[in-house]
Amino acid sequence: MTTPSQRSSPLLQALQFVRPYTRQIALALLALVFTAAITLGLVQYVRIIVDSGFVAGSSQSLRTAVIGFVVVAVLQAFGTFARFYWVSWLGERVTADIRKAVFDHLLNLHPGYFEENISGEIQSRITTDTTLLQTVIGSSASIALRNLLLLIGGVIFLFITNPRLTSVVLICIPLVIGPIVLFGRRVRKLSRHTQDEIAGVGAYVGESIQQIKTVQAYNHQSADRQRFAEHVEKAFSVALSQVRARSIMIALVMTLVFAALAAMIWVGGQDVISGRMSAGELTAFVVYAVMVASAVGAISQVIGDLQRAAGATERLMELLKAQSRISTPDPVIALPADVRGDLSINNLSFVYSTRPEHAAIDALNLQIAAGSSLALVGPSGAGKSTLFDLLLRFYDPTHGEILLDGINIKSVDPLDLRAHIALVSQQPAMFTGTVMDNIRYGRPDASDEEIKAAAQAAFATEFIERLPDTWHSFLGEAGIRLSGGQKQRLAIARAILKDPRILLLDEATSALDAESEQKVQQAIEKLMPGRTTIIIAHRLATVRNVDRIAVMDNGKLVAHGTHDELMAGSALYARLANLQFSAH
Repeated sequence: MTTPSQRSSPLLQALQFVRPYTRQIALALLALVFTAAITLGLVQYVRIIVDSGFVAGSSQSLRTAVIGFVVVAVLQAFGTFARFYWVSWLGERVTADIRKAVFDHLLNLHPGYFEENISGEIQSRITTDTTLLQTVIGSSASIALRNLLLLIGGVIFLFITNPRLTSVVLICIPLVIGPIVLFGRRVRKLSRHTQDEIAGVGAYVGESIQQIKTVQAYNHQSADRQRFAEHVEKAFSVALSQVRARSIMIALVMTLVFAALAAMIWVGGQDVISGRMSAGELTAFVVYAVMVASAVGAISQVIGDLQRAAGATERLMELLKAQSRISTPDPVIALPADVRGDLSINNLSFVYSTRPEHAAIDALNLQIAAGSSLALVGPSGAGKSTLFDLLLRFYDPTHGEILLDGINIKSVDPLDLRAHIALVSQQPAMFTGTVMDNIRYGRPDASDEEIKAAAQAAFATEFIERLPDTWHSFLGEAGIRLSGGQKQRLAIARAILKDPRILLLDEATSALDAESEQKVQQAIEKLMPGRTTIIIAHRLATVRNVDRIAVMDNGKLVAHGTHDELMAGSALYARLANLQFSAH
């Protein structure tokens, strides 16, 4: 069911980011009112110059009027500076706040959200959509407010100057409002569609660049060019529809406004000819009328910008409203200061929302004593990696429970839980930065000496010191400048630095050559004592150095024991051992 807040305008929802800056808003509004008043006042000087200078032929009056005109122009310049500065400041500040709020929120969403949404589209919302919003807050909103003030002030001065002529202008106002309302809604709808298509283009570019080696290895450039061209042309087509709607709206508004202006000049000209109105008054009236007409035209264009911003803001608010399926419980149970690492997995079941017909984990029961080691073995899709995700509480189980030292991890703050766990994936994550940055990711407050000690323990020091800038070498995006084995050793060093009670190793030595594997295996063996270690195993060297082995198939535990026991008693394990372990 849609709540009132959800039904409200996205731009009104975005006002929560503007409200904290009341002082800056007040300064910007003061500057806006000041500049609008000065602009309206300039027209009176034009009237004085025409009547007292040109028509009356008085040099003194003309000189006084011109001096006053210059003073007012200087004041206008100072007011414009203040208006532009504070309005632009607001636009930049609010945009920065929205970006931070969206990113902070995204970091707390459950990983499943990013499986269901394209990362490139999310990036587009944080960058492209917020830039569009910045333009509206820092420019379009200022233009709209300024022209609204000029419109109101201009109409007031029109009445003061000549009420009869003003009625000619006001008759057309309903005719002007109609197209704005009619086309404004369509522009907003098309704007949302345009932003979605642009996000699709960005997502496709990001994916192709990230997988450029695969693209080129399969000679897929021609097909990718064609698909990208289709994405671009579709985005262009939608954008063109939006531009067409805005163009029609602006053209109609301007035509109606200047038609009224032409009628007014005709009536006013007749009054001057008959002597009912002075030339200066007509000049001032014409200038005010042009000012009002221009203000209406500018507002109609800004309304188009506001509708585009509404579409972009709607997409940003959707991100902020996304709810994480993993949250801090209330009340929260704190883990003891000295976590032992005793794990109990009781009747655990889990079903992915994207694959509801198949249980990834099915009634699993495991007891892992503190300080012991367990290898998970099984064919692809057996549920081994899913179990890791559940232990880290990336997902909550559909049924059953996981207990850490007797405490259900659903009752624990996820940050507290993960502080005691280190994960080394089969494909280790590297971040843009230096060697130091990537190892320190395990413990941001670690000293350089502690980082080097962790690298030494992971047998990574040797290759690090051969890099161009050694410990300060830049690794590139996703560690592209390193080999798979080098990435793996840095990931192990990161885990060693964290010094956790529970180690989750997704075959951490799989990407290493024989010599490096032996070194890292030795490092892991030194690290494991006193810690609960669970290893997703594909190599014989791994399973022979653990306390127990659990064999999984289709999410179920089908056997457990030592290597020798399982070779004798489990046909599945024996087959996997012969196929996988003997291959290395």
